Amino acid sequence: MHHVLCGLAANKSLPSELVDRLIAVADADIAVDLAQRADLSRAQAVALASRVEDSAVPLAYAGLLTADDVDPATRPDVALALLAERAGRVEWTRAFAEDPVVERREKLAACPGLPPDVVEILATDPDVRVVAELASWTSPETATGLARHPHAEVRRAVAANEATPPAVLAALLSGEGLPPAQRCSVCEREQIPFTHDPRCSRPDCDLPSGASCEGLHESSTHETQRMALHHPATPTEAVLSFAGHPSLLLRWALAARPDLPPEVCARLASDPNSGVRADLAENPSIDDALVRILATDRDHEVRRRLAHNPLVPLDVLTDLARATKIGATLLPRIASASPDEVEKLAASPNPAARMLVAQRRDLSPVVRDALATDSDAKVVKSIAPHPGLSEGRLRAMLERHGVRVAAQVAANPDAPPALLETLARQVPPVPKVFRVIAGHRNASAPALLACLADARARPVAAGHPALPPSVTEGLLTDADWRVVEAAAANPSLPLDVMSDLIPRP
Repeated sequence: MHHVLCGLAANKSLPSELVDRLIAVADADIAVDLAQRADLSRAQAVALASRVEDSAVPLAYAGLLTADDVDPATRPDVALALLAERAGRVEWTRAFAEDPVVERREKLAACPGLPPDVVEILATDPDVRVVAELASWTSPETATGLARHPHAEVRRAVAANEATPPAVLAALLSGEGLPPAQRCSVCEREQIPFTHDPRCSRPDCDLPSGASCEGLHESSTHETQRMALHHPATPTEAVLSFAGHPSLLLRWALAARPDLPPEVCARLASDPNSGVRADLAENPSIDDALVRILATDRDHEVRRRLAHNPLVPLDVLTDLARATKIGATLLPRIASASPDEVEKLAASPNPAARMLVAQRRDLSPVVRDALATDSDAKVVKSIAPHPGLSEGRLRAMLERHGVRVAAQVAANPDAPPALLETLARQVPPVPKVFRVIAGHRNASAPALLACLADARARPVAAGHPALPPSVTEGLLTDADWRVVEAAAANPSLPLDVMSDLIPRP
């Protein structure tokens, strides 16, 4: 019954009066689905929050509770959720700023639109966690002041703040113009020099693996620099010297920046770590010469990521597709190809090029239909899900290429019910075909009944509205709880059945 009620809670066809009845008997699991209903009224949300306390916070975040519904003294977690959504009351912020519970002050520090006096109180909080949380989200002015905070963790948070000004980020990266940090999370609890053992077994220790301090707060400073290198507002000139830095993580952070000059890109292209080279390969800032060098990289991931670079030349891309496993995905460069480029790719003697362009779903009918008759099964697999293909062309694909393209043909949004039934009956059966058909909008009852025989397709088919109501009702006692919940959430479930399933309070 528990899984039946969870499924009903998610059923879009459940009428309001039955939602009321379900709220009256809900537990924490049922409340999760009820709280996500798009048709939940404010009155129902209030009733649900009263019935299941744990549901109040997600309901507040969803905008279904208001300040009038919440007493911050008894439900501070809900009040803080409303403040996070700018739906709380200003007087609450002042009370929470002086709350004896650190976690509440910390949550308050992440809330937007705090009054200046509250920000000032939080910026001088005795617990560094509160100040660091404020530093992560606060305004440019406050972030500038907190960049000089004596605790290194606060500075790291400033470096991650999207609003931190460029000049401050440059100072955090180099340390110039800022007073030295006086403490960090390592030296304030351990005798230095100290390096945290990655195999530390102390149950009360929450220091990151490898955290260290020899007097200069090394690991915290390193994290601050990494955050600043990732930050798009950090000035280009401030990051250039890190191309040869001994820290792999700092070079890695640098490699993804889109503002790198050619000489820095060239240096990173010869980095001994393939992860650095892979991030660089996907970076649109690299020039044509470097693209062609990276296309010959010995590491497969570097070449695969280069294929995802939006500015990679088409000739390089088609060569990469021939020798590198890219996957069935529309690459950025293919998505931006001009009509002339699309036609050339579609007519290329290289099947890898035709396969790439076949991933587009906006091809002209002429190009689309030409690719649908391609002799290469990989090309046909790529074009099969393209909208607009006729039933005749889809059946012709199956006749020529059989099971190799069956799942992709089934995935075509325009595949008619009769074709889906044919696919569901094919021998030998293709399990992936069942899983695709089970979620297809055009799937008919006969096709869905066939899908129920596949263990992985069964939960999907159980929730399909085209499944006969009598079959759906029978699945409410299935041995698989996923099937039970899907059947209960099926919008075609008869109203009288829904009513009978919900206990009356």
